[in-house]
Amino acid sequence: MPGNRPDGGRVTGIGTAAEAADDGTGGADTGQGSCRSVTAATSIPRSTLPCQPNQHGTAGPGDFCQDGSVRVLRTLAGLSVSAIFLAACGGNPGGTSAAATPQFVAPSEVSADLPDESLSAAPPTSASPSASPSVSPSKSATPSPSASKKPATNVKYVFPVKASNVDYHPTHSKYPATDIFADCGEPVVATTSGVVLEVSFKDTYVEGAPDGPANGGLSVSIGGDDGVRYYGSHLSKVQSGIKAGVRVTAGQRLGLVGKTGNSSGVCHLHYGISPPCAKTGDWKVRRGVVWPATFLDSWRSGGKKSPVATVAAWKRSHNCSA
Repeated sequence: MPGNRPDGGRVTGIGTAAEAADDGTGGADTGQGSCRSVTAATSIPRSTLPCQPNQHGTAGPGDFCQDGSVRVLRTLAGLSVSAIFLAACGGNPGGTSAAATPQFVAPSEVSADLPDESLSAAPPTSASPSASPSVSPSKSATPSPSASKKPATNVKYVFPVKASNVDYHPTHSKYPATDIFADCGEPVVATTSGVVLEVSFKDTYVEGAPDGPANGGLSVSIGGDDGVRYYGSHLSKVQSGIKAGVRVTAGQRLGLVGKTGNSSGVCHLHYGISPPCAKTGDWKVRRGVVWPATFLDSWRSGGKKSPVATVAAWKRSHNCSA
């Protein structure tokens, strides 16, 4: 690279672009003016090299091999100048350009830039971990607990037997319930949307046996989205796919009217309404604790009369004991 001489002149220690052009021999120019590198295999007399002694007849430490003599700063030590002289004119046998000497400056320039780059890249990486943990916990914490525990207030109600020829009595023997009379094989449907709590797939009732959970024969109970349990028994068939834990919608088929269990041999659906106290196994509550007739009247005519308040009142006064 060009430099400044102490006396104000330019130091042309490295040749111009024109001088650095290829000489047509196919060899790479060293960029040192007319001083091209000479390989070990080449034999050229020293007198033919353009590096000539100075005007005093000696190649002193102040002279470089250039197209003309150039004076170097006299303040440099002789040993350092000799090393520069050898690097400039000697050339590497492997053909390495003497222009490689400026690489001693490159490491200081690169190393000065590197810290700036590493510091600018660090803040984004350190900022991202702190951002993600603060977002994810708040997402998963909020929705689940509050939504599932509250019963739905606006639900649809459907008459539990889908048939044109159907009847029921407003009272029942021994406990509050209703027997809905229809032909065997008529569809029994879910009163409202909810989840299946219990299913009896087999008729294990023995005639003359004391009252118990087998009285209903084939049966299905669902926990409605309104928080009320709905129970239907004496079915001739449970619909395929209906089992505990399955979600159903209002009007979805649960089975068919039949006469299994303690039905006295008459096709009908025993229908009971109760709170889901123990959800399973509490057959005395499950079979019915409030009178269904007034609700059946509403649903049959397309009304929306809800048993929620009546069931809640029974639970408060009886504490789920039937």
